[in-house]
Amino acid sequence: MRTRVSSSSLFLTLFFSLVILCSGCPSKPDYPGTGGGGESKEGEVLLEPFDAPKLEELEAKVKWEDRPVYSAMEKTLEEQAKEKPLATVEEALKLKNVSNETNEKILSAMGRLPKSDSVIDYDAEINRLLPADIKSSNPVMGSSTYEFWVTGLTGFGLFGIDKVMDPFAPSEVVVSWQTSEDKLYDKVVIRDDLVWSDGTPITAHDVEFSFKMIMNPKIPVPAVRTGMETIRWVEAYDDHTLVYFHKDPLATNVWNLNFPVVPKHIYEKSIDEDPTLADSEYHQKYEENPVCGGPYKMVKRLKGREIVLERREDWYMHKGKQVRSKPHFKTIRFRIIEDSNTALLALKGGKIEEMELQPEQWIDQTTDDDFYNLNTKARGEQWVYYYLGWNMQTPFFKDERVRKAMSYSVDYDYILNTLCYGLYPQSTSEYHKDSWAGPTKQRTPYKQDLAKAGQLLDEAGWIDNDGDGIREKEINGKKIKFEFSIMCSTQQLRIDICTSLKESLGRIGVSCSVQPTEFTVMQERAREGKFQAQFAGWGTGADPYSTENLWKTGEQRNYVRYSNKEVDELFAKAKFELERDKRATYYRKIDDILWEAQPYTWLYYRSAFYGFSKDLRGYKFSPRGPYSYSPGFDSIYTEQ
Repeated sequence: MRTRVSSSSLFLTLFFSLVILCSGCPSKPDYPGTGGGGESKEGEVLLEPFDAPKLEELEAKVKWEDRPVYSAMEKTLEEQAKEKPLATVEEALKLKNVSNETNEKILSAMGRLPKSDSVIDYDAEINRLLPADIKSSNPVMGSSTYEFWVTGLTGFGLFGIDKVMDPFAPSEVVVSWQTSEDKLYDKVVIRDDLVWSDGTPITAHDVEFSFKMIMNPKIPVPAVRTGMETIRWVEAYDDHTLVYFHKDPLATNVWNLNFPVVPKHIYEKSIDEDPTLADSEYHQKYEENPVCGGPYKMVKRLKGREIVLERREDWYMHKGKQVRSKPHFKTIRFRIIEDSNTALLALKGGKIEEMELQPEQWIDQTTDDDFYNLNTKARGEQWVYYYLGWNMQTPFFKDERVRKAMSYSVDYDYILNTLCYGLYPQSTSEYHKDSWAGPTKQRTPYKQDLAKAGQLLDEAGWIDNDGDGIREKEINGKKIKFEFSIMCSTQQLRIDICTSLKESLGRIGVSCSVQPTEFTVMQERAREGKFQAQFAGWGTGADPYSTENLWKTGEQRNYVRYSNKEVDELFAKAKFELERDKRATYYRKIDDILWEAQPYTWLYYRSAFYGFSKDLRGYKFSPRGPYSYSPGFDSIYTEQ
C-alpha cells in the first residue's frame, strides 16, 4: 500500500479571516515589483528593511525545537484502525438519519478511509456545490470560504491544521519544521520534488517572494495579510531552506506562517504594471488560467456557472516516480448554484454530490425515497455563528442603547424554532462554548422584549414626535427618520430572518428595508462600509486571535467600524502570553466587552448538516465542517 498523505487541504485548512494594520515604519523596504517603493497612497509602510544573518551564524546561536511534520491521512488511518465501526457501509446506506444514533452509525461507516488503493476509483469526477461564485482564483486575493474551497485545491502552502485545530506541517511538502527555543525564528526545509503546473520548480524563493508581495501595501489583499505584520522577514537561504524571523516571541506566530504561496516567475515582473493583480490583460489571463501549486489545476471557469479542476500528474509524480499520494478524484467540478432549493433538486437528481442543507431541507425535504434513492445525509459540530451587524458610521447605531434595542427587537423564538426548525442553538459569545477561549459561565441570551427596545430608543432620543409612526431624532441640526436597510445574501432563509426583524421593528416605530444582495457584491460593500446593517456569519479561525481583524480599530474586516481602546490592548496582550489558560482570560474579557456593547446581535451557531451522494466515502466533520481542516476533502473518495 502506498504512503498516504494529505494533499488538497494544505492551504484550505487555515482560512484567513484577517487583515493587517500598518506597522508605521518610516523607511522603504524592497517590495517585489515596485522598484523598491514600499509606501501606499496613505504613506503606510508594512515591511522594514532587514539584512538576514548568514545561516551558519544563525545556527551557531539558535537552539531549535522540532515541530510536528506528518501525513494527516496516515494519522487518520492509524486512528481508524483503533476504532470499531458502528455499522457496515451497506447497513449505513439503508438508514434514514432520524436520530443521534443513526447519525453516528452513518458517520462511523461512511467516514472510514479505504484500507488499500485498489478499491478507489481514480477516474471519478465529483460534482460539488459552490453556493456563490468566487471573485478571484488567486489565493492571495481570497476572502470568502468559497474562494478558499477552490484555492485550497489549486493553491500551495506549507502548513495545515488537524481536526482539533492544532498546527502541523504536511510531510508531502515539508521535510522538517523547527522553532527556536526563544520563539523568534522558524526554520522550514521544503521538499525538492515540487513543481508548479507549468513545470517550474517550487522553491523557497517563491515563499520569500510571496511574503514580500503580500506585505506590499499597493496590493489590495483583503484577508491574508493580517497577522503577518508580526513577521519581520522571510529569508530563502537556498532553494529549499527558509527561515521566518519574528518581531516578538508571540503565541500567535505559528498561525502567521501559513500564507499563500504564488509563483515568483509569474508575478515578479507584473506587479509594477498592475498592483491590483486583476486589471491588466496579463493578470486577467492568469485569473482564468492560474499557474497552480496544489494537487489540482483549473481547466475551465464559466463565471456564475461552474469551475472545473483536474488532477495534476506532476503533483504526485516526479521524474517517473510516485512521490505523493494520488488525489482521489480525476476531476472536480464546482457547480455554482446560489439558490438552495435549486441545489437540492440538483442533489436529488445526481447533478451534484454534496451540499450543505438548510434547516427546512434537513427536516422536511430530505426524508423520503426521493432523497434517499441516491443520497444519504449526516451532521456534525461546526463552529460557525450568524449575526446582525450594525454599522457604527451611520447615525443610527453609534449609540450602544440603540444597538441593544435592536437585539431586544429580534424574535429569537420564531427565527430559531420556526425558520431554523430548532436545529441551531442561540449564540451568546464571539467564541464557541466548546473552544478553549469560550465563556466559562453560561450567559443569559437576549429574548425579544419590544417594550424594553422602545424604552432604550426613547432614552437614545429616537422618538416619534410628528405622529407618522416612524421615530426620528435631530442630529447636527437635521431631523433624521429612523429608516435603514439591512443587507443579506440571496438565500431565502437569510431573507426570511431579515424580514422577521423588519416586522418586529415596524411595531416600535423603526422602518427597515431588506436588501438581498449577490454574494460578491455584498462582500465588497461590507469591506467598503457601504451598508447600514447586514446579516452575515463567520467561521471559526484556528486560534481566537483571528477575531482581531473583526474587532481591532481600523482592521479591514471590522465591517461595523467598532473601536474600543481596551479591546485593542487586550488583543495585543494576548499575543504575548504563551500559556493558553492565561491567554483565554484576555479573550474572555474581550468577549464580555463585546457582549455588553452589542456591535453585533449574535443569533445562532450553525452546525453542519450535509447531504452526500451514496457513492461518496470518507467524509468527516470538524469544528470547521467537513472540508476546512486536514485531511478534510482529501479523505473523500468513490469506489470502483
